Amino acid sequence: MQPSSHTLDRLGVGFDDPHLVANAGLLLPATLAQHLGLREVVEEHLDLGDAPGRANVGHKAMSLIHSMLAGGDSIEDTNLLRAGATQGVLGHAVLAPSTLGTFLRSFTVGHVRQLDAVGREMLRRAWDGDRGPGDRALTIDMDSTICEVFGLLKQGVGFGYTKVRGYHPLLATRADTGEVLHSRLRRIGLHRPGSHWVPGRDLFQGASCWGHRPADPAGGLRLLLQGGAQHLPPDRGAVLGHCAPGQGGPKGDCDHP
Repeated sequence: MQPSSHTLDRLGVGFDDPHLVANAGLLLPATLAQHLGLREVVEEHLDLGDAPGRANVGHKAMSLIHSMLAGGDSIEDTNLLRAGATQGVLGHAVLAPSTLGTFLRSFTVGHVRQLDAVGREMLRRAWDGDRGPGDRALTIDMDSTICEVFGLLKQGVGFGYTKVRGYHPLLATRADTGEVLHSRLRRIGLHRPGSHWVPGRDLFQGASCWGHRPADPAGGLRLLLQGGAQHLPPDRGAVLGHCAPGQGGPKGDCDHP
């Protein structure tokens, strides 16, 4: 058999058909986001005030979310969503990287709490669709992580025991599925027991918003938090909270130990 005179080094790859879709697998999460109304919820809860990136926050957020799902790790990677007919299957406008950069620079640490509200509402809608724990007690694992950053002017960054500059959020995940339920930035350098209990308290307060109502003799809400001593209340290694139905206010507030 005669060897081919053509080598892979001489081949070029082009993406010039306007009907092609980059990362067609995005159609599934895009469909889910549309059914849950994610873009509309972002527009309802996220208010950047007079910041330059305040317009069309829903389309901008969805552009970033889909870019990350496709493997993007920088603003420039969002250009992938503008290739071919990809934008047509996402259900939202895909903004230019420069526009998304202005959007992200408009955020402060305080705006993260607005995104917390978006996350709570998305969990509530998803779990209302029979994706929650049902009648079982909900067990939540709490642990910290490190997200390295390199910018010197970023808000909320610091050096932890690993000597890595970055964000050091506390993550709360559902023990049986691994899905992330909540995250909260924490102060760097606090390691005494209970010093990070506030995120756990927020979890309990937000649980009524998720619509979680496991079977309980008192007809209430049961949550079991488990994690290291620094992540839980100072007086116990785990907490069993209780909130009667209807006690949760507009922000999910209710009593807890």
